[in-house]
Amino acid sequence: MSVHDSIGDFITVIRNAGSAGKSACSYPYSNLRVGIAKILKDRGFVEDLSEGVNDKGIKKIDIQLKYVNGQHAIRGISRLSTPGRRSYCGYREIPKTLGGLGISILSTPKGIMDDKSARNSKLGGELLCSVW
Repeated sequence: MSVHDSIGDFITVIRNAGSAGKSACSYPYSNLRVGIAKILKDRGFVEDLSEGVNDKGIKKIDIQLKYVNGQHAIRGISRLSTPGRRSYCGYREIPKTLGGLGISILSTPKGIMDDKSARNSKLGGELLCSVW
């Protein structure tokens, strides 16, 4: 587990768990990761999420993955902004993923939002990841 890009590692855990056919995955807790996971749940990419504590007493996020007809609901998830190359945009420049079929997740001054909510609120920010 890398300490340089915790968001990239978080989405990689979700991607790999879905590819391996796992029913759930977990990752150490942070408010940013919970915000991303809540958006994935609200938009129907994951079944459920909960907070728990591992055997060492460290807080964690448990994510129940969603499958549709035996296929993982997340077809693709990619990191847009990295620690070495930050990517920011205004609300007019927020990219549409797969012509609006996917979502982009942003970190805005009002918190973590999906692309549609950020456009409606007229907020830009850092592009975290894209999900389809």
